[in-house]
Amino acid sequence: MNNFPKRLLAHALPVFSGLIFTHGFAIAQENTELNNDDHQSKELEHVQVSGETYRGLDSQTTQPVTVLTGDELAQRRQGTLGETLNALPGVHLDNFGAGASRPVIRGQTVPRIEVLMDGANVFDASSVSPDHAIVTDPLLLDAIEVLRGPAATRYGGGAINGAVNLVDSKVPRAVPEGGVSGATEVRLGSGDGEQTAVGRMTMGLGNVAFHVEGSSRESENYDIPSEFGADELADSFSESSNFSLGASWINDKGYIGAAYTRQDAEYGLPGHSHLNGVCHTHGADLHCEAHDEFEDPFGSSDDHTAYIDLRSERVDVRADYAQLFPGIEHARMRLSYTDYEHEEIDGPSLFSQYLNEVYDARLEFTHEPLLGFSGLFGVQYTDGTFSGLDVNLVQNSGLVSSLYMALTSYGPPIEYKTKNYAVFLNESRSFGQLDVEFAIRQDNREISRPVPELIENVRPGYEMLLPVFVSLYGENWIDNFRDEAAEDFIENNPGSKHKPLSTSLAATWNFDEAYSASVSIGRTERAPNVRELYAYGNNLATNSYELGLTQRNRASSSFPENSADIMESADSLDLTFRKTSGDTQFEVGVFYQDVTDYIFARHLETEDATGVAHNYLMYVAADADFTGIDGQISHQFSPVSRVTVFGDYVDADLKSEDDRLPRMPPGRLGVRYDWESGPFAANLEYYRTASQDRVASYETPTDGYNMANMTISYQFNNDATEAYLRGVNLTNELVFMHTSFVKEQSPLRGRNLILGLRHQF
Repeated sequence: MNNFPKRLLAHALPVFSGLIFTHGFAIAQENTELNNDDHQSKELEHVQVSGETYRGLDSQTTQPVTVLTGDELAQRRQGTLGETLNALPGVHLDNFGAGASRPVIRGQTVPRIEVLMDGANVFDASSVSPDHAIVTDPLLLDAIEVLRGPAATRYGGGAINGAVNLVDSKVPRAVPEGGVSGATEVRLGSGDGEQTAVGRMTMGLGNVAFHVEGSSRESENYDIPSEFGADELADSFSESSNFSLGASWINDKGYIGAAYTRQDAEYGLPGHSHLNGVCHTHGADLHCEAHDEFEDPFGSSDDHTAYIDLRSERVDVRADYAQLFPGIEHARMRLSYTDYEHEEIDGPSLFSQYLNEVYDARLEFTHEPLLGFSGLFGVQYTDGTFSGLDVNLVQNSGLVSSLYMALTSYGPPIEYKTKNYAVFLNESRSFGQLDVEFAIRQDNREISRPVPELIENVRPGYEMLLPVFVSLYGENWIDNFRDEAAEDFIENNPGSKHKPLSTSLAATWNFDEAYSASVSIGRTERAPNVRELYAYGNNLATNSYELGLTQRNRASSSFPENSADIMESADSLDLTFRKTSGDTQFEVGVFYQDVTDYIFARHLETEDATGVAHNYLMYVAADADFTGIDGQISHQFSPVSRVTVFGDYVDADLKSEDDRLPRMPPGRLGVRYDWESGPFAANLEYYRTASQDRVASYETPTDGYNMANMTISYQFNNDATEAYLRGVNLTNELVFMHTSFVKEQSPLRGRNLILGLRHQF
């Protein structure tokens, strides 16, 4: 591992903390940003879905922002982030059973939306395959903040379509009143046998606060409507546990603290089949039958369970401090170290292992007003090592271009090393009723693939070559080919260097204290991720054989030239209309994106010789555009009742291809009724998701569906305790998500009743 990130953490932390301690003892201030932040947290405990920012994202953003917190978050929470956020305006999910559902914002998911934890990036393996879970536990979050639209000017090209900020309390920001505070919750589910327990506590001792939290969740295969052909979805079980321990030193001007978090999870992979592990290519053709050196790498039946066993450990160091330097109103530090690992197990076989070790450092400084402008500037550095992509390289199957390759293979792990440096600036100024904002971010990213060790691995049918090589070169014959193998590896796996630049300009006209209209234009650049660049082999989760941008010519000289230099760029126009006070309130966003070199997997052919369809896909770049609308409008009919209408629609067009983009969400329109009187509260939600017949060449149309959900709750014990009952899919409708890679094998859960009891102290 490069020593730079360690030196960065080693130097940034003592310098920052030293300044905090020095200023903390030197200056006292009664009204601080920390206290404002704590007050804001208390205010929003009773807000269900708000259009105002909670914490972390820009408070004056021109993009539509939805906040899920308080009772609404507690009652909507599921085991995955995608299920928790589904049906918020502009948000769908790409369902992959109960263990790995990712949010889809305005038609796109990771790697085009960024998932943050208190403003710092989350690192896992979710961006390389839809069966990989986003590492978080919604049960332990204080709030989830969803920004729809480009956020890349602050968070990088990965936020080209939006950002999700997960707000937690594992690093305390304040010493609790009375010295101790906390919460507990238990939940039971009828449709999947869910058993969940959650607990957390914060304790204060002088200027030091300690925090501990944990959760445990188990669920069996979930129920589905019988018209699917079964009463439950096989391999949709999920279990997880989380633990976090943190502490902070706090004074009147801010805090500095750290936390250690560990998450373990084990979840099934519905619709998984390893029959297509034998699939390979003959030039431009995909072939899914065993012959010669192409053998079934599993060699076992396909009737057992496939599942993922996941472990993630993370250390966070966070600091927020007011008036740290002259001219600096606020300083923020986010340092993290992530050690992520998961194994993919198919019956008796360990068929893949993913690792991701990442150091990340982010510093932000909010300056005092300068020439009427307020804003912040910052830097970010990320150093990561990822492995696990294309296990077929380790299996060493396929044709050989040199004889020594018939007797050798590259030993695991085959790593991808990423370094990224970034600087960013965000400024705003008010001119009477007009607020103006501009932002810019420059990244410098490099991905390299170190040459792995060459080891002896004789392929079937080539055994007679081994004694010949030994007689010619001796017992250490493999040493004669290490240099040649290294040259071959470097040629086939070139490094990648990109310098994405993102800029935006926005204006908001405040008609009065309630009404406003915003317009923003931006240009966002996104560098391709590891899978888009280097995929070369079977992805059994998506039933596909994939070729990355740098691997196309390896399969066939008739394919487009390999390229590591392609960069996606999007010109965007967003209009947002808001009314934030009064009986009637609304937030509606209209957007248009014109994307040059949009990177996607083009369909080449489908092979079904094994009985399970397998798609041959090649990553290419083409021009595309996205147009859509999303938002909600609500009206308070009386002090106890409110009605909200919400919906979203997105249309995508591949301008330079005779095809459509796959897995685009259909339009949706819904209504929610909220009622609250004394200790009782209830809501009823219904929405209609339209059918989707604007499909890619290898997709099938998806029927629309109706969804009805309801929640009833009762607070007692001076409002410190709440009992609730939530029903999901009350009509028990069979639902297929067009956004899912395994829509036909993994429908949404059927009717499910969740009984919960939560208490805070």
